[in-house]
Amino acid sequence: MIDVEKIRRDFPILGREVYGKPLVYFDNAATTQKPQCVIDAISEAYCNENANVHRGIHFLSQHATDLMESARDKVRQFIGAGSTEEIIFTRGTTESINLLASSFSSAFLKEGDEVIISGMEHHSNIVPWQIQSERYGFRIKVIPVLDNGELDLEAFKALVSDKTRLVSITHVSNVLGTVNPVSEIISLAHSHGIPVAVDGAQSVPHIKVNVQELGADFYAFSGHKIYGPTGIGVLYGRKELLEQMPPYQGGGEMIKRVTFEKTTYNELPYKFEAGTPDYVGSIALAKALDYVQGIGMDNIAAYESELCSYAIERLNGIPDMRIIGNAEHRSAVVSFLVGNIYPSDMGTLLDRLGIAVRTGHHCAEPLMDRLGIPGTVRASFAFYNTKHEIDSLAEGIERVKQMF
Repeated sequence: MIDVEKIRRDFPILGREVYGKPLVYFDNAATTQKPQCVIDAISEAYCNENANVHRGIHFLSQHATDLMESARDKVRQFIGAGSTEEIIFTRGTTESINLLASSFSSAFLKEGDEVIISGMEHHSNIVPWQIQSERYGFRIKVIPVLDNGELDLEAFKALVSDKTRLVSITHVSNVLGTVNPVSEIISLAHSHGIPVAVDGAQSVPHIKVNVQELGADFYAFSGHKIYGPTGIGVLYGRKELLEQMPPYQGGGEMIKRVTFEKTTYNELPYKFEAGTPDYVGSIALAKALDYVQGIGMDNIAAYESELCSYAIERLNGIPDMRIIGNAEHRSAVVSFLVGNIYPSDMGTLLDRLGIAVRTGHHCAEPLMDRLGIPGTVRASFAFYNTKHEIDSLAEGIERVKQMF
């Protein structure tokens, strides 16, 4: 069970007011708020442990290195990876997928090959592949989205061919909250010898993830969406694939030896971590993972599912409400439209009531085109949200509706 009032006391920002109203923060899919322990970890690192990691022989450097590598192992345990060599620190999901698209394409893709993505992808899992397709000449194929917000798996099966080299798919839609059957997708792809990359930005904060049990070949997520700091993220990759992929960037740390004639690259995972890493971010991310593990991922998933169901029931009672997507399995996101009210107008007026929601296309324009809408209002939940806050959202929507 979750003691939400106790949890809320761990998050300093939740006690503030906006326009004289108590803050109701429903923009968690964009970024989550930070518990005091994460804030303290950042401060502690800069006050008492700050030194550039790796290769330093002095005490602070070695201590900071130990903390960063301990954080890497924490991430490994959290997502069930087999080795710390498979855990690459990045700036976030976006950089993780850009790294993957660049290095995987260089190693494995050529003209005439195919990469499959889906119609509900975030731009971060579309544009990097488009950039590389222009360079290497491979084709991008798209799994269609059904009217209920689920993927058309029969169409996916038909898309797979002997030219398919990778499937790159979101675990949870940042717009619809749809939890995709990635295990089934991975199993089908693997039966054809095709590796699968998973965008876990919206899944890792909400549900328990074990990359080995899923069978994922690559898995990406961001620290700031799981109560950690901005600017830190993770790319998990199977060692045998990472070893065949060239570095994404060049510079310090990713080398063993440099001469003007030839450079020898470092071992995993450092081959993909050029330059000074965000070691403070990695330390704070580990603290965030400790925090959510202390609550329990199963407890988090159950509570947020309860919040989501309550929100759908509450919002469906509002006349002219249209909730976008009704997948059987969904995570803590509800996107909606109300009558002819433009999403940005709804969001602006809710903000004046102290209610923070996200409006627009949510970096998923192709999905909006498929649904025939310009955008949505999105309320996304975390374990520190309450049913009372959902009531405030519903009451706020009704107030705004009266104005129109």
